[in-house]
Amino acid sequence: MMQPLKIFCFLGIFFFLSCKKDSNISNDKTSSEKEKSVVDLGDAFNDYWYSGTAELNSYALKQSRYGEIREGEVVLVFVTEPFSLSKQVKLDNPQDAGKDNVSVLKLNQVRKFTTGIYDYSIVTSSFTPVDAENHPHTLKLNTSIQEWCGHTFTQLNLKEDVYDFKQFSYFEADGDTDKNIPVALLEDELLTRIRINKGQLPLGEVDMIFSTIYSRFAYQELKPAKAEISKTESDSIIHYNIAYLNYDRKLSIDVENKFPYKILSWTEGDGDGLITEARLKVSLKEPYWNQKKRTDERKREELQLLK
Repeated sequence: MMQPLKIFCFLGIFFFLSCKKDSNISNDKTSSEKEKSVVDLGDAFNDYWYSGTAELNSYALKQSRYGEIREGEVVLVFVTEPFSLSKQVKLDNPQDAGKDNVSVLKLNQVRKFTTGIYDYSIVTSSFTPVDAENHPHTLKLNTSIQEWCGHTFTQLNLKEDVYDFKQFSYFEADGDTDKNIPVALLEDELLTRIRINKGQLPLGEVDMIFSTIYSRFAYQELKPAKAEISKTESDSIIHYNIAYLNYDRKLSIDVENKFPYKILSWTEGDGDGLITEARLKVSLKEPYWNQKKRTDERKREELQLLK
């Protein structure tokens, strides 16, 4: 009886070690697949943006609307995500997606202010590939604007050399729209470009597509327009000026002149003498998607968000 027992134990140990080895191979493969989607932009970049947290930034807002300046706030949420190149959505199983898995820096901009009795709530999401060499254009952009009169939803999806533009609106003059727009730099991607490209933007004359918020507020058609980008620099700040050549729209952006190149402030002017301005209050790194308990509300106090 002892001999068969020894053989059985030996076979058991052999199969256990074999399973353990296969498990390690599987884990190595998963790690390898994950690494394929992450572009190496240096240790500082990778450690900061692939740390399993998001960067949360709160800004004091002075918003120009209906001929007056309104007090409000903006939150910028920057986070890297695995993104489907074909479906243009966040991947549920990036380890299985192969070349369809593209790492993007997502920016959710949440802008809130009031006009008289009623509220405005605006969310803009942009999905910009970290690998700008192989994926030079933002893959997806959408904006939803809610206020007491009604709401609109605008989305651009990259399709080769055009953006597939769709807009759905409560208002008759807008209706539902579906068209193609030639690819150009998006005003709404400037902030993600700055964060990916070591604080830098292309300088000189460029083709740029209006901000989706400006397009709605000023009733301007979304299309490429000529703009001039210039910058000045000090030890602490990179200052950008952006001016559209044939439209009364000017922007400025102040960027921290060191890694991770945080957005310190920005202004928007549309030629009416009123300037929209956002200034940084607080910046935190947090896994906010796990912070859902009432006890996590203290983080809102840290961000100095309005109640």
